[in-house]
Amino acid sequence: MAERPTSDPPEGSLDASTHRAWLTHNLKVLSAVSLLQDTASEMLYPVLPIFVTVVLGAPVAVLGTIEGFANGLSAIVSPLAGRAADRWGRRPLIGSGYGLAAIGKLLIALATAWPMVMVARGVDRLGKGMRGAPRDALIADGVAVAQRGKAFGFHRMMDTAGAALGPLIGLVAYEALHHRIRPLLWVAIVPAVLSAVLVLFVRDPRRGRSTPAPAKVATAPVVSAPLPPTFRRVVVVLTIFSLVNFPDALLLLRLHEIGFSVAMTIVAYATYNMVYALASYPAGALSDRLSRSRIYALGLSFFALGYLGLGLTHDHVAAWTLLCVYGMFAACTDGVGKAWASSLVGHELQGRAQGVYQGATGLAIVAAGVWAGFAWHGSGVVPLLISGTVSALFALWLWIAPIDRAAKVLDAPALRQDAGAGG
Repeated sequence: MAERPTSDPPEGSLDASTHRAWLTHNLKVLSAVSLLQDTASEMLYPVLPIFVTVVLGAPVAVLGTIEGFANGLSAIVSPLAGRAADRWGRRPLIGSGYGLAAIGKLLIALATAWPMVMVARGVDRLGKGMRGAPRDALIADGVAVAQRGKAFGFHRMMDTAGAALGPLIGLVAYEALHHRIRPLLWVAIVPAVLSAVLVLFVRDPRRGRSTPAPAKVATAPVVSAPLPPTFRRVVVVLTIFSLVNFPDALLLLRLHEIGFSVAMTIVAYATYNMVYALASYPAGALSDRLSRSRIYALGLSFFALGYLGLGLTHDHVAAWTLLCVYGMFAACTDGVGKAWASSLVGHELQGRAQGVYQGATGLAIVAAGVWAGFAWHGSGVVPLLISGTVSALFALWLWIAPIDRAAKVLDAPALRQDAGAGG
């Protein structure tokens, strides 16, 4: 079993304080921001594959390429945003990112051909790349390493609650709008705009401090320092897995191809997100007590079961159940992966580490979306079975191979400095 990376504990009173204060002000605000943004995004996401392939008449390969391009843009920008956040502050990038997401949703509502959707998704995901690493670095600020699983798990729970709420609102709107998809695209703009406005309530301690010029010069080598070997090793392993983790839009297309109606697809996706939301915090809290690699491996087991099952079944009840099983994969890997990455580096490298982790895995998902789209061949059975089998092997290997055994983090000074700034 892998050793849990730990930090030197602060003095007794501060240690007790951090045990009570992991739910910081910024975590609460950013969780509300993510809830609104995901409500908007997931009103669109279940119907986007049908909108692109049926309403706009594009082939499935184009859908995979659109998602690959959009996620690739996000992945390229993410490391740059993370480095910039460590140097100059988090909130401007977070605000710009959520603003671009709102603009992207407006462009989707205006789209009359699939290239316009590609541009719109690119703008949306550019915003995701700009905000993701700075936001997650800000979540880690002021939270003890041993409680970051809880913090990221809570954020993913709130984020995914929006992902469950969005499809349900979308379904009601879809029925009220007489099964027309395009008017639904306009409704989604409202929570996206509210999400961007709420960023104004985020506190950015890096921008708020009046740090003397000599101190800024002294911190530059820290930001430029290489990321630890253990962090790089973990990122390499998770990036290789991501080469078989293609966008969820293709899973929704699989449901449509085995006979799910638009309404059934939306409800099934909402159910998946409910499972994801409900399990995210417990999975994150469990990763604080056990090895994060073991919880991640458990998630990969759920991934394998979901993909293999969806590739083999045509039964609607089974497919619905398997999509919920797949929700356990997301719960055990998304927030846990971010907490894992944050626990392997010190305070001054948080933005950079999140950017590298999210950028590398995002680029791998780009490749997965492209190859899976071209290998889809009408049913998607082949890419689903390939990805499910590879994931099962990764889960077994990650369970028995402690790739983070050498991890050591010394961020106690950061906790003393920032514990009050975040909350």
